[in-house]
Amino acid sequence: MSKTNKTTKTDDEWRKELGDELTFQVTRKAATERAFSHPGFPEGDGRFLCTCCGAELFQKTEKYDSGCGWPSFTAPSTDAPVGEKEDLSHGMRRTEVICTNCDAHLGHVFPDGPGPTGQRYCINGVCLRFEPKAS
Repeated sequence: MSKTNKTTKTDDEWRKELGDELTFQVTRKAATERAFSHPGFPEGDGRFLCTCCGAELFQKTEKYDSGCGWPSFTAPSTDAPVGEKEDLSHGMRRTEVICTNCDAHLGHVFPDGPGPTGQRYCINGVCLRFEPKAS
């Protein structure tokens, strides 16, 4: 697990900090952005950070195009604060993915990804901030 302290804020503080209602609704209220609505991320190596707390979540090397309409990854970064919990909303049984540093909803994980993990971390683009690798 990450060595970062737990980040806790009120809804008003999150709204002000995030500045975008969609990002607030997705990360703090477990909404979902529309499929294929995120503009994507820059090319090149780098890492993906939590929009809310800045913790490293995924490496660009784990990202792939699953065709589902959301950024997909085969696994979180080593020691990433990525947790999972059961989600029974919308009449489905799924596994929700959260940032354990700040409790941000990130998306869901499914067992239909490529090898070697077989996992597809389907993550809302507004939950991620891409940081290119320093040259």
